[in-house]
Amino acid sequence: MGGRHTAGPAQGHGHGHGGHGPHAEVDVRRGARAVLLGALAVAGVLALIGLAMLWPDRAEADRLREEVSFQGPGVSFVDATLRSVEDTTASVTLESGPEEGSRRSVGLPPEVAGLDLEPGDSLRLQAAETADGGYEYTYFGTDRETPLWLLAGLFVLVVLLVARWRGLLALLGLGFAGLVLLGFVLPALLTGEPGLAVGLVASTLIMVVVLYTTHGFSLRTSAALAGTLVGLALTAGLGLVATRATRLTGFGSEEAGFLTTYIGGLDLQDVFTCALVVAGLGVLNDVTITQSSAVWELRGAAPELGRRRLFLSGMRIGRDHIASTIYTIVFAYAGTALVLMMVLSLYGLSIGELLATEEIAQEVVRTLVSSTGLVLAVPVTTAIAVWTVPGPVRMSSR
Repeated sequence: MGGRHTAGPAQGHGHGHGGHGPHAEVDVRRGARAVLLGALAVAGVLALIGLAMLWPDRAEADRLREEVSFQGPGVSFVDATLRSVEDTTASVTLESGPEEGSRRSVGLPPEVAGLDLEPGDSLRLQAAETADGGYEYTYFGTDRETPLWLLAGLFVLVVLLVARWRGLLALLGLGFAGLVLLGFVLPALLTGEPGLAVGLVASTLIMVVVLYTTHGFSLRTSAALAGTLVGLALTAGLGLVATRATRLTGFGSEEAGFLTTYIGGLDLQDVFTCALVVAGLGVLNDVTITQSSAVWELRGAAPELGRRRLFLSGMRIGRDHIASTIYTIVFAYAGTALVLMMVLSLYGLSIGELLATEEIAQEVVRTLVSSTGLVLAVPVTTAIAVWTVPGPVRMSSR
């Protein structure tokens, strides 16, 4: 991107062409461009340095996986095909394991027996070797791989049909985010790396790749990325303060207790702070790219607007977006914690007492911190975009 930048009406106004048509050239301020791209380059380098410093010890991670296993001595997993169900007993044919092809009867939990299981359904069984050399089988789970893959395939197909090339790029970005979370964040947290630093490094890398991959390399995208990174920093800082102030321990679920049982010295409060940063990525990305695009569109439609009026116009759009996005965040978390809230409500606690429980307080803090970071990112991104776009021009008649 040079000093002069070719763009449509969304990106500027004409100079030397007597107008501001859809293919006019615009002057992007060199100083603003240099500062913005320089700051993003520094952030990217710092993220890469952080990645190298926080990279998890693979040997330690592998050791933890070997120690923490559902399989005890003499225990293995086998596949089975359901033949029939009577009350809570299933007749199955073993499809793998040392007794492959034989038929067995397996007890089912009442909630599973009531799922309208049909002959031909696939089950996952746990096989425990007995003292006489035989095997005892217990129900472990229902094989859901086929419907899940079909659902994933439908999702990809719909995205590609509707969003086409942009949808493909978004899916690639999503795949990269998954690699970072699974390949870096999880093993880093399990091996004791500081959660807040892990969250910030991972989120920065994800946002750099996702935004540029999905929306292309442009100053518009760079402005959105800068606003996103500022929003992440604000969310991280606020999350750290809120977690300490509310005395949250991170022990809000059975899974948390499981982790501390097998991984000594794990700081779940630190893990929760990391989760706060990662949780806001999606909506933060959505808001910042929208704000940046709105400012560029406004500049293209009204090249005569001063920067102050341009900022105020962008903020009017941003306020509407803030309102709808906050609803999205709140309802998403409420849906996730619905069963938990149902259980806690049975204790007859008041609203204040209910919100003060560790389990619900975590969701409240997560919602409020993410929403606050989101709201603050809107004026920040708008200001960065206004500062970056070309200045106003005096319209003259020809």
